[in-house]
Amino acid sequence: MGRDIAISTAHGTVCGWRADPPHGAPLGGLVVIQEIFGVNQHMRTVVERYAAEGYVTLAPALYDPVERHVELDYGEEGFAHGRELAAALGFDRAVQLVSAAAALLRGEGHKTAAIGFCWGGSVAFLANTRLGLPAVSYYGARTVPFLGEPLRAPMLLHFGADDASIPAGDIEAHRQRLPEAQIHVYEGAGHAFNRDVDPRHYHAASAALAHRRTLQFLEEALA
Repeated sequence: MGRDIAISTAHGTVCGWRADPPHGAPLGGLVVIQEIFGVNQHMRTVVERYAAEGYVTLAPALYDPVERHVELDYGEEGFAHGRELAAALGFDRAVQLVSAAAALLRGEGHKTAAIGFCWGGSVAFLANTRLGLPAVSYYGARTVPFLGEPLRAPMLLHFGADDASIPAGDIEAHRQRLPEAQIHVYEGAGHAFNRDVDPRHYHAASAALAHRRTLQFLEEALA
């Protein structure tokens, strides 16, 4: 079961949702990086899912320096407001907040990785290149401008073959610029294929396979 916590950062205290493994010694720490919709119920469920797999898992509320207690739905208004908040926060501050969350977990003795979804997938990429965290990116559509930044740790990227926001040329650019990364493309899946609360986008088979691959990646990267 997850719980609210406070995270000290260079931009003030931000909230976070944390869950710990129910049994046994943790396998490591994991920073979950939100979609543009904030740390909503879906993101809290993702945190708890990875905690059940054995990771001390924490999702910092990245929008707190701009607007606190953001939980948006998946309609047009939520999407528009989420894009505004992401732009107002900016990638630099987002990475700094992820750094603070990772420092909290590392301070407890956990080897730590990052996993992000949508906008958070691009932030996860930057957590690798700028913070040296092993990272998993789910359908990060804004990563192409940063592909010149070298990876500093193991990297796994998941893309949907039918994702209109990430055309095939962008995926190929990732392959060309990141030859050391693991890159998987899921046929029949579009954007947000892991979002199981959203039947318009959820693709169960792809989500299940990506989750298995992510667990294997984390096991190896945090060994």
